[in-house]
Amino acid sequence: MREGAKTALRVFMVAGEESGDQLGGALMESLHATAPGIAFRGVGGRRMAAAGLASLFPMEDITAIGITAVVGKLPTILRRLRETVAAVLADPPDVLVLVDAPDFTHRVAARVRAANPNIPIVKYVSPTVWVWRPGRAAAMRPHVDALLALLPFEPEVHRRLGGPPTFYVGHPLLERLDELRPSEEEAGRRSGLPPLVLVLPGSRRREIVRLGADFGAALARVGQSRPMDLVLPTLPRLEPLVRETISSWPLKPRIVTTEAEKYAAFRSARAALAASGTVTLELALAGIPHVAAYRVGWLEAQIARRILQGTTVILANLVAGENVVPEYLQEYLTVPVLADALDKVIGDTPERARQEATFARFDAIFSITGPSPSARAAEVVLRLARGGRPGALPPA
Repeated sequence: MREGAKTALRVFMVAGEESGDQLGGALMESLHATAPGIAFRGVGGRRMAAAGLASLFPMEDITAIGITAVVGKLPTILRRLRETVAAVLADPPDVLVLVDAPDFTHRVAARVRAANPNIPIVKYVSPTVWVWRPGRAAAMRPHVDALLALLPFEPEVHRRLGGPPTFYVGHPLLERLDELRPSEEEAGRRSGLPPLVLVLPGSRRREIVRLGADFGAALARVGQSRPMDLVLPTLPRLEPLVRETISSWPLKPRIVTTEAEKYAAFRSARAALAASGTVTLELALAGIPHVAAYRVGWLEAQIARRILQGTTVILANLVAGENVVPEYLQEYLTVPVLADALDKVIGDTPERARQEATFARFDAIFSITGPSPSARAAEVVLRLARGGRPGALPPA
């Protein structure tokens, strides 16, 4: 809606995977709260549907992680790309919001901008240009009016790389700190009990398959010298695969599938063994020392070795500016080193103390004044939808 218009704002949103659906849903709720009556169209999953979006097609059609998965779904992805762009252009929205899924959403942005330069475009979540393919930052600038960053170091990264105007709005996990951290009463409940260790082998099927055997063996090795209570949070759709995976583990974790159970386990946890990903930041904000690991296919590994930047892919390490969380990737992921590292963060060791001291600084590093992250994101989206430009936005 341009200045002076009487009709409700029209927002077209696109998310391509589960994490983006969660972000998109929270943003939609904040937009509803700030500007009731917004009309939403686009592509999303269950969370965005609950907030009022009728998806053009199942979001899973464009969800593909890894090179081999993308190749297998390429015809479907290309067809859905054309359909998405056509839907935007057929009834131009007041703003187009693209959430994560950079390989898909950046192509949507480029095609929409080429066909109709008057549609403001917001990208929610920066691609990981600080880790690999830094040229993507400058490539985004011609067709992205505002980039909403979750991490505090991202605006400076994009300024240095020639990216689009970037606004730090804060990570959505900042809205859940009370769920992640124990109350004083909860903190004392496990006194005298074996330490609770979170087992987090990933939220994608291939992650669980590739990490499952090593995680099970490493936990068994640690369990030979110390008692532990193991809890494995997962998604309901992955529970059958997880149960099959742990069936051969000597030590069986308790599986939980609801968010309430997951966060209850976080509030009681002493340490964690996790797949590299957003969950490492979740653990850091919860103050839980942990060890991270990851393994991809051979082809993806060969490509990654040639284009990865920096010395870490762990979000907690990137935010801290130091490699405090041990990470084991590819051939460096072995049962003995994984078990040794996990044992150290469970015990009263310098390694554990270093992580705890680092995580204690995260509140200050992430701090933002005023509204919640999703409300700050909504503020930027609404400013552009109402005819504002990024240069007129308040500094983040």
